[in-house]
Amino acid sequence: MNKTMKTSRKSVLLKRLYSLSLLAGVALLNACTVMPEHSEPGYESVAPVAMVRPEQNTGGIYQAGYNLVLFEDQRASRVGDIIQVLLVEQTDATKSSKTEIDKDSKATLPAPTLFGHLLNGLGLGVDSSSEFEGEGKSNQSNRLSGSIAVTVSQVLPNGNLIVQGEKWIQINQGSEFIRIKGIVRPSDVSSDNTVLSTHVANAKISYGGRGSLNEANTSGWLVRFFMTPLWPF
Repeated sequence: MNKTMKTSRKSVLLKRLYSLSLLAGVALLNACTVMPEHSEPGYESVAPVAMVRPEQNTGGIYQAGYNLVLFEDQRASRVGDIIQVLLVEQTDATKSSKTEIDKDSKATLPAPTLFGHLLNGLGLGVDSSSEFEGEGKSNQSNRLSGSIAVTVSQVLPNGNLIVQGEKWIQINQGSEFIRIKGIVRPSDVSSDNTVLSTHVANAKISYGGRGSLNEANTSGWLVRFFMTPLWPF
């Protein structure tokens, strides 16, 4: 009787563990399908400043605040306005170095004398030689193209615009993001509210990703240790 009760308890416990593991797996899969929020301070969009609409006066033809300038376009110039930045970044860099060091040294201590007699065999001579040779070369080429919509976060006293924004793209096993922040001169903004990234001053442009694809391109901590100056060999 006791054996039967123990067996039934074990079967119930196993069923509960199986159910819990199944629920945990389903929850994990659901979490993977949802794109997490990774927005960082300084790149979030800025809402436009609320403007109070002036009271309408029906006593005259001209009403201040409702005028429309004939030769003025709708270029971004206020906080909250949207500008499209066209990414046309390209950098190429090459660096090489080579070092050779040779050092030879020799020291000789003659044999001492005792009561005018030379003690042969007690002389001392030291020879030392060291050599070091190192060579390094680095080639780097980066290209970034595309577009990203940013918002005006601040208007400087001289009229220049501080813009910022980010864009996240969900791709199968991961997500990619583009972030940009900098200063734009209003005259560099075209009539369709676009500006080249090469015209953005103090530009901070970030492009990266998170997820399985990004982790596959990241070396492990042990490999990174072997590639650091801490590795003695």
